[in-house]
Amino acid sequence: MKIVENRLKFFAVSIVIILAGIVAMIVNGSAGKGIFNFGIEFTGGTSMSVTVGEEFSNDDITKIIEDVTGQKSPQVQKVIGTDSVSIKMQSIDGDTRTKLSDSIKQKYQNAVIDSIVDVSATVSKEMQMTAIKAVLIACICMLIYISIRFKDVRAGGSAIVALVHDVLIVMTCYAIFRIPVDNAFIAVLLTILGYSINSTIVIFDRIRENTPKYRKNQTTEKINKSISQTLGRSINTTLTTLFTIGAIYILGVQTIKDFSLPMIVGIIAGAYSSIFISASVWYILLPKNEK
Repeated sequence: MKIVENRLKFFAVSIVIILAGIVAMIVNGSAGKGIFNFGIEFTGGTSMSVTVGEEFSNDDITKIIEDVTGQKSPQVQKVIGTDSVSIKMQSIDGDTRTKLSDSIKQKYQNAVIDSIVDVSATVSKEMQMTAIKAVLIACICMLIYISIRFKDVRAGGSAIVALVHDVLIVMTCYAIFRIPVDNAFIAVLLTILGYSINSTIVIFDRIRENTPKYRKNQTTEKINKSISQTLGRSINTTLTTLFTIGAIYILGVQTIKDFSLPMIVGIIAGAYSSIFISASVWYILLPKNEK
């Protein structure tokens, strides 16, 4: 496999996908939708919990909310195993709350409004900072570990480039498919980062093991051979994970789909970056006399 020799082609594939995400963000922003479909955990809003007391559909609840509040695409999620529903929407005032509660009770005679609470902008900003800090801390720890483990800060740097690549691909998924950016977003990012770095470490570890077998100026051959030797493991691990997450996506409710779809995209991106991006970036960072 000529991974290093064809690195620009592999880089181009990633760049095209990321650019598609940027275009989607620009289009969404220009249309007034916001670059992402932020949940109230990130923007602030009103959260409502209702025990309906009978069979219901999310679409019917959504229509009631849209008719009363004028809001489009509120987050309506049935609580699995119950006759309750969780509703998240933009902030509404007291009169609108009363009208919404009355409309739900009119449609469903046994409905009970369990709670209506506001999520403040302050809490939302704290959530945003938590997400940013979590990703940064994860990246810094991984950079330190890989740099020490392989005694080469360039290996750590190339691994971080691969992680940034994975984050951007996942964000592209959120932008294009308008998946709600909520608490699960942080979990998805951290899970993908951990999965990706594990695959990258396996490849770099094989490169380290193969180093004594190659001359100093045979880095290209060494990288290609190392990737080929670990390719079966990478593919098998990725497919096994995708089968599981794919089944969850197919069989799950909308809330689960919103979590599993970016997970699927992130797992594929992580496998791609560990095979085609990380080692090639490391090769680029090496001095000419070591290539």
